[in-house]
Amino acid sequence: MKKLKIAFFDAKQYDKDFFDEANKEFGLDIKYFQSRLSENNVIVTKDADAICAFVNDIINKKVADELYDNGITLIALRSAGYNNVDLRAVFGRIHVVRVPDYSPNAVAEHAVALMLSLNRKIHKAYYRTRDSNFNINGLLGFDMAGKTVGIIGTGKIGVLVSKILSGFDMKVIAYDKFPDKKNEKKYGFTYVDLDTLYKESDIVTLHCPLTPETMHIIDKSSIKKMKDGVMIINTGRGKLIDTVDLIAALKKGKVGSAGLDVYEEESEYFFEDYSSTIISDDVLARLLTFPNVLITSHQGFFTKEALQNIAKTTLSNIKLYFEENKLPNEICYRCSEFGSAVPCRKERTGSCF
Repeated sequence: MKKLKIAFFDAKQYDKDFFDEANKEFGLDIKYFQSRLSENNVIVTKDADAICAFVNDIINKKVADELYDNGITLIALRSAGYNNVDLRAVFGRIHVVRVPDYSPNAVAEHAVALMLSLNRKIHKAYYRTRDSNFNINGLLGFDMAGKTVGIIGTGKIGVLVSKILSGFDMKVIAYDKFPDKKNEKKYGFTYVDLDTLYKESDIVTLHCPLTPETMHIIDKSSIKKMKDGVMIINTGRGKLIDTVDLIAALKKGKVGSAGLDVYEEESEYFFEDYSSTIISDDVLARLLTFPNVLITSHQGFFTKEALQNIAKTTLSNIKLYFEENKLPNEICYRCSEFGSAVPCRKERTGSCF
């Protein structure tokens, strides 16, 4: 049997290292492309059986049409998020699979790391002491114990954040469109409505998916309801926050600090090196000027364990589809939060189409 050919886009060296190691078990023919998938280079998929894409690969209708014409029947996302894929455009033609649970611990721990760093000014203290400046003026923080954290989204990551912060003796409140009462009881957090969460939280942390309903869930209207000096953390998706509104609130002091692992228009910059060039995105450039804003470049997932899980699950998704016609991690517009309320055929047939 010939080896399955996989066109792998937006490939970094760490991707190659972890996927090559995992591929020793699967034996696929992986061709790595440094460029991101787009309308300009989709032609290179002509000889492939499937593609492997990441969060900044754009799979719109035009790309989907050409993938289909090239004989591609599977898009294997090496991510949990899939808002970069036009699911309606691929539906009925190309299956889409993802990695739903690569490492919730990695993202949850990163979110808490942002909170601690911002609160105790660790990032600022590091640079001071490197310059032999041991002055602690301006580094004042607060005790996490006794404060209230509001978690928006109580999936696996949100629940783990709750578990960690409960260990700091914080009061944990949460909002989710679909409350999980078992986890509420198990982990000791309390579900509240969004307005209550905004009003009572000292820290607001985002762990919900990006949907039309959650887009800009943090904007000037919601910020107005928050405490003065609130800390906002986002390790979910950039478009959960209206960045212009966030900047306005930071300038006024309404928002005391922000920890962002994601950004609305991150696709051009994140995962790339722009240290020797000028950032033309005025909004991102403005964010970088605030001493009370800590930005990391979408690295919440970036642990050894997570990359091992991503590689193994992605290659397993590919192998299962082509050899056993199984799609355990399939998504489609019918069964996703992006599309129709029509029940997905997957429940009846084992496949979305």
